[in-house]
Amino acid sequence: MTDDPLAYFITWTCYGTWLPGDERGWTKWHKGEQLPQPLLADWCRDQMVEQPLVLNETQRALVQETVSRHCGIRAWHLHAVNCRSNHCHVVVTAASHDGEQVRDQLKSWSKRNLKEHQRSLDGAEAKLREHWWTRKGSVRYLYDDESLEAAIIYTLEAQDVGGSKAN
Repeated sequence: MTDDPLAYFITWTCYGTWLPGDERGWTKWHKGEQLPQPLLADWCRDQMVEQPLVLNETQRALVQETVSRHCGIRAWHLHAVNCRSNHCHVVVTAASHDGEQVRDQLKSWSKRNLKEHQRSLDGAEAKLREHWWTRKGSVRYLYDDESLEAAIIYTLEAQDVGGSKAN
């Protein structure tokens, strides 16, 4: 195994759609997978300042286009992208960048373009959504061809055959 990953398998969720304590299980930062904790999920839900975000087809396409365009601008190799109604998966090779930087840039540019799209529909004076994504997200470092291939297949195919509960 080399020190540099072949690629990153990045996942982030839409605001309010997968809270800490969620009944499906959840991931705690630096602690890994966690069991459901209904009281924690209820508390987190009470702290929300906007409604949960469920992306429509147009918004999903915009996120995928943004990810693709940003990877092109940065000369990153985009292996796969699949934006769903409540989360997004990206498999990307980005030499000289750590996975967290890549994730944060993709989320940031997607948010900017979603807000711009919202503004174009609702007008300049409309109250724009501020919270599009949850904090952070998952970044898995892929070090071998088998892991890379599995992440690509999961991203492109498993989402539509039961690998995900949301479209």
